[in-house]
Amino acid sequence: MADLKHVGRLVSSKRKVAVAFRTLPGDPYSALVIPTESLSDRDHDALIRVVESNAGQTAYELAEALDRASLPETSDSMLNVFHKRGVLVKISTKDIEMVPNASTSILLSELNQVIADQRGIGLEDLTVKPNSNTTQVQEVGTVSDIPSSTADAPQTAQSADTGVLSDEDLASQYRSQADSLFKEAKRLREEAETLSPTKKKSVGKKTT
Repeated sequence: MADLKHVGRLVSSKRKVAVAFRTLPGDPYSALVIPTESLSDRDHDALIRVVESNAGQTAYELAEALDRASLPETSDSMLNVFHKRGVLVKISTKDIEMVPNASTSILLSELNQVIADQRGIGLEDLTVKPNSNTTQVQEVGTVSDIPSSTADAPQTAQSADTGVLSDEDLASQYRSQADSLFKEAKRLREEAETLSPTKKKSVGKKTT
C-alpha cells in the first residue's frame, strides 16, 4: 500500500491520530489533531475515507479536504463539525509521530523542519495563512478560530500544556461524543415520530 499522509500517533501512548494542521498560526511547534479512537465507528470510517482519498492525499493540510467533506448525518463540513464537538486537540509537534507506513515513523517536529528546509523558509511560514490561495479552510474561519478555542477548552487544556493526551482527556472527549450522539439519536427519533407515529398495539379486554 502507498504511503499515507496526515496519519500519525502519539509518542507516549501510540494512540492513532489524524493530523488536521501540522502547525498553527503563531505556534509552529503545535499541531491540531483528531484522536481517531474518540470517534464513533461511523465518523471514524468517514474520516479515514477522506484521509485515504485523492483529495486527502493531495491536500497540503488534511483540514483542506475535511472542509470540503461532510459526515453522513449533516451537510456541514466535517472540519466544522469536529471543531464544534471539541474533537480537535492541540498537541506539541514533538509528541506526534507521523507513520506513513508500517515500517516508517518520523516526529512531526522533524518532518516540519525538513519541509521548511526544503522550501528555504522558516517553520512559522509553513502555517496556512488567512486568505491563502492554497486552501479554502479560511472560509469557515477555522485556521484562526480553532487553535484558541481548543486551547481554552477544559477537555484539552492539559494536553495543550503538556503535549500529551491523557486518559482523562480522552475520557472527557468520549463523554462529549456520547452526549452528542445521544442528542442526535433523540432528534432523529422525534423526527421519525413526526413523519410516522409509532402505532400502539391494542390490548383486548379480558373476559371472565
